[in-house]
Amino acid sequence: MAEDLKKMYRTIVEDPFPSELRITFGDQTLIYKKKRWEVEIEPGVFEKKGLRYGENPDQEAALYELVAGNLILGECEFIKPGLGLISSLKESDFIQFGKHPSKINLTDIDNALNILRYLTEKPACVIVKHNNPSGVAYGTTIEEAFLKAYKADRIAAFGGAIALNRPVDKACASAIAEQYFEVLAAPEYEEGTIEILKKRKSLRIIRIKKLDKLEEYAKYRVIEFKSLIDGGIIVQVSQLNKIRKKEDLLPAVAIKDGIEYRCLREPDEREIKDMIFGWAVEMGVTSNSVLFVKNECTVSIGTGEQDRVGCTEIAIFKAYTKYADLLCYEKYKIPYKQLELEIEKGLRPKAQKEEIDEETKEKKAGLIGAVMISDGFLPFRDSVDVAAKHGITAILQPGGSVRDWEVIQACNEYNPPIAMMFTGQRAFRH
Repeated sequence: MAEDLKKMYRTIVEDPFPSELRITFGDQTLIYKKKRWEVEIEPGVFEKKGLRYGENPDQEAALYELVAGNLILGECEFIKPGLGLISSLKESDFIQFGKHPSKINLTDIDNALNILRYLTEKPACVIVKHNNPSGVAYGTTIEEAFLKAYKADRIAAFGGAIALNRPVDKACASAIAEQYFEVLAAPEYEEGTIEILKKRKSLRIIRIKKLDKLEEYAKYRVIEFKSLIDGGIIVQVSQLNKIRKKEDLLPAVAIKDGIEYRCLREPDEREIKDMIFGWAVEMGVTSNSVLFVKNECTVSIGTGEQDRVGCTEIAIFKAYTKYADLLCYEKYKIPYKQLELEIEKGLRPKAQKEEIDEETKEKKAGLIGAVMISDGFLPFRDSVDVAAKHGITAILQPGGSVRDWEVIQACNEYNPPIAMMFTGQRAFRH
């Protein structure tokens, strides 16, 4: 029975989907071809196979590439054929198939690219787990970017998907190979790196050559489909990030009973950079979401909550949890939870945990000076008050609440005042 359970995760499920799809919008037709790759199903035996399975082993799935058609709706022209990233992968792009890709493996990389297309100025890394980023960072080198993104949430990064916007060098490859990941995508791999990475037999190593031109994809929209339980479909236009530079930010201003409320402190240059960086990350986070950013690296990401203050509290809790775990791992080479267990069993002194807890508390889990990013407006001041206790210095949010004045007032009550800017754009993602 145990072997059968393991086998289902490695079995490639045959899908019933047609080799071609045609989607018609009025008098315009888009044509898609199903992707299949020549894979070695057993030593010396090769067959054409599509996705391993969908989100779970009992769900058939297929990947389609747009090969013909050009959709124009209203004044919006959508992405054209010939610009494929994930959907146009060839056998040669899979440097190592690993366990053969499933839907989740490819959609995780796709969402990483959704974020990465707005972060092209410097070496950047996005690590995604279950279609949400666990860590995102800029670095002076691609190795530094990876390490910062990894350390932002070492726990969630386990088994995640990595996307990099620069070629992988030996230093970066060595750092990646020390940990367990499911997928790695990069524009290129320098000489000697593949041998290092292939030590991880299950790692899918993917080359996506167009990643060096990823900024071009920041202007393209696609049609998004949502199938309903009754067989109906909702279609919508994909969202583009409108906050790309300092000039795109709006002042936090509100009028209440004829009185103008305005933030007393403007964000400094570092906070502005973190706001722009953080909003790019928000493009790939499930709503409701709140995240914290410092020095163009995520500190904590709170995702998918029903209420705004609850999401803020969860993001803070995660920051403390991940910070303590990283301290423990760097000092004792074990996870924080293992440290707790070994102390409980009398295998380690309690003082080891107390020291880590004290440092985490003193540093406020790295939140001191962080910028808070919210994908929706703050309906009450409670999120400000919760975050302010942990040292955040600035906030970026869409604005537009009837209580914007109250939120601005809350920011001004702190010493020094908390800076806040509006985006004028909501970033919900379901």
